[in-house]
Amino acid sequence: MKTQSVKELILLRGVCLEEAAAAFVGAVEEDDPEKYARAYAALLTSGEQNAFAAHLANAILYDDNLFARRAFSGGLNEDILAAYRHDLQILRAVADCTENLPPLLAERVADGLPRIRTGKDNPLFGKDWTSDETIGRITEFYRKNGYGIFIGHKAFTFEKGSLVPVRNTSDVSLSDLKDYEAEKRAVEDNIVNFIEGLPYSNMLLYGDKGTGKSSTVHAMLNKYAERGLRAVEIPKDQIKEINALKETLAPLPFRFMIFIDDLSLEEHDEKVTSLKAGLEGSMNEKSANVMIAATSNRRHILKENFSDRDNSVHASDTLAEQLSLSDRFGLTVLFSSTGKAEYLSIIRQLANDRKLDLAEQELFTLAERWALTKGGRSPRRAKQFVDYIYACKMKNSEIDI
Repeated sequence: MKTQSVKELILLRGVCLEEAAAAFVGAVEEDDPEKYARAYAALLTSGEQNAFAAHLANAILYDDNLFARRAFSGGLNEDILAAYRHDLQILRAVADCTENLPPLLAERVADGLPRIRTGKDNPLFGKDWTSDETIGRITEFYRKNGYGIFIGHKAFTFEKGSLVPVRNTSDVSLSDLKDYEAEKRAVEDNIVNFIEGLPYSNMLLYGDKGTGKSSTVHAMLNKYAERGLRAVEIPKDQIKEINALKETLAPLPFRFMIFIDDLSLEEHDEKVTSLKAGLEGSMNEKSANVMIAATSNRRHILKENFSDRDNSVHASDTLAEQLSLSDRFGLTVLFSSTGKAEYLSIIRQLANDRKLDLAEQELFTLAERWALTKGGRSPRRAKQFVDYIYACKMKNSEIDI
């Protein structure tokens, strides 16, 4: 491998910043056993010490670069393809260097330094990384999976000005959420408008705790992630950063929900101004690829204090202030609390999903006892109850409620 070769990378410079690749390139270029050992240690951690070509191919796939972004969103041209092909040729040579080490490294390996092996090729790349077939497969991979941190991730947080993937997200589906059909339909219709580029609204889902507001948002994300929907969750104390987040998301070729869970603010909280500006009415225009979706236990997001009721004029102003925030959400959806009939309907459906063999009357009696014990009826309580019964059945243990 020529010393200058990796310095000639055009689009894939980031690949040689990856720990194992950087150490290996440095080892070969400088004939340095210490860096070679560092590269081996990094590969040993991932179990790829005998598959360096596959390791390097994965580093290429997960690199965020112009080719990957254009392959996902469209807009590849001959110049980008030529630059990408050029870089693949260089990196293929890096992968093959394991078989032709410089003198000192070859000597150390012969003396017992563990060998890094090229190994089997990544099936997506094959042996010839620069062929039309290979580049076609890579292009299709990006079209289906996104690029960079978006590969395999659909939910993110916003930390120090950057998106950070959420590794473990809820796998809830719409079929797991029983009843509330009109509410789910309203939310889904708005999200479909959003991802299809039609007029859409920022959303406020409000109602009693445990009614499925957050789960509905998670289920929508799971259903529409394949169509480019992503979510960035921010806590209440991060609302002041909402416009900075919108600016970060605006140029990206995905549709993002900024998700704020369990939203409630004090009247004079400075975050109120930031949220209003994020919803509308600031220099930051509504972005075509950003939607704000919030949940709250109350429609009036601003908490009312007893002092707010001192006189009718102030009370009127306070109500107007409360409504001015919630009304900036173009879509508000009420998830009302469940009565006995609705609660037992959800119990029945969840029990059927779990294939519980309890008689309905026994099931309902236990479910009502559970509600009394746990402090009320709600979809969340229903799911907790059915999960408990299912676990008891699987263990053949006594149901103790």
